[in-house]
Amino acid sequence: MPITKPRGSQKATRFTESVIREMTRLANQHGAVNLSQGFPDFAAPAAIKQAARDAVLADVNQYAVTWGATPLRDAIAADVSARHGLAVDADRQVTVCCGSTEAMMATMMAVVDPGDEVIVFEPFYENYGPDAVLSGAVPRFVSLREPDWSFDPDELAAAFSDKTRAIIINTPNNPTGKVFTREELQLIADLCEQWDVIAVTDEIYEHIVYDGAVHVPLATLPGMADRTVTINSLSKTFSVTGWRVGWTISPPSLTGAIRKVHDFLTVGAPAPLQQAGAIALSLHAEYYQGLAAEYGRRRDVLLGILEPLGFTCYAPRGAYYVMTDIGGFGFDTDIAFARWLVTEVGVAAVPGSSFYRDAARGRTRLRFCFCKKDETLAAGAARLQRLPALLAARR
Repeated sequence: MPITKPRGSQKATRFTESVIREMTRLANQHGAVNLSQGFPDFAAPAAIKQAARDAVLADVNQYAVTWGATPLRDAIAADVSARHGLAVDADRQVTVCCGSTEAMMATMMAVVDPGDEVIVFEPFYENYGPDAVLSGAVPRFVSLREPDWSFDPDELAAAFSDKTRAIIINTPNNPTGKVFTREELQLIADLCEQWDVIAVTDEIYEHIVYDGAVHVPLATLPGMADRTVTINSLSKTFSVTGWRVGWTISPPSLTGAIRKVHDFLTVGAPAPLQQAGAIALSLHAEYYQGLAAEYGRRRDVLLGILEPLGFTCYAPRGAYYVMTDIGGFGFDTDIAFARWLVTEVGVAAVPGSSFYRDAARGRTRLRFCFCKKDETLAAGAARLQRLPALLAARR
């Protein structure tokens, strides 16, 4: 007998599959240069790859402690203490998860009850919308406005109420490259204290900043250590997005709830890669300085490719994406342009509408990434040189 009842949940109807990962599938299908999904196509540091090999050969193959192997948790706590002067208790505050994606989901499910409101800045990383739905939260959006992606303090203040449970801050920001200033973070902190709200900060691009920008962890501001859950991972800093090792640093009052949710979501992150993560976090400051400098160079390369072709580019101060305006190219929507760019030009980017609650607000936006080898960027440049002629033929 055929199944007559719908098999999907109502929750699953409220969001789409990942547009970012769909663009990678389209890039693979059409042989396009992938400047859409933010994964590096170059090698990770040799030291951490060797550490992963050593862990596997040493038979570190079984479950680690659910909330993270002791060497990694200790390394996380020591790293934050050394760089930011923030005392972190590895046993009471650090939870290792399967990437920052699971860390965010575990945190949301641990601290938010259905109907609670959660403030999100938009444009936002596309996972935050489904995270809100799956945790039962009601999102309240506050706009980041180009060209510098600043927010209106009055709009932010108006988003807070007695229903607000949490605010999500992603700095440096995906997709805009915005780095929130200390003054902006202090405004957020004051509102969190006023309304007794938890801050959830996604800081996975913390080491990738340019032009004198400084990453300020919200938890270091007065009064915020006890109400901030900081999320981070190995993925972007060490070019290992497929390892799926991330973590939360939370006030002890929230750690137990996060660990319980994490346990039943994934049990634990890959044990040998946790061992390698402890080695990664022991790298010297020169590594991070070189990382930022090299990404700054790649940023300038991509801007030099896009701007002469008519893309309006908003130069990022952090992370490894460039948000662009495509209004001058004559396409009805960002999705139509992105698909045409893949199939006709051979370059993949992400439609801007995937970063907005109202798709119309992203209709003239396209996001490119530059976490790629020089050869990849050069291949993208060569194909994009055909853009003017192909546009002329299309008209």
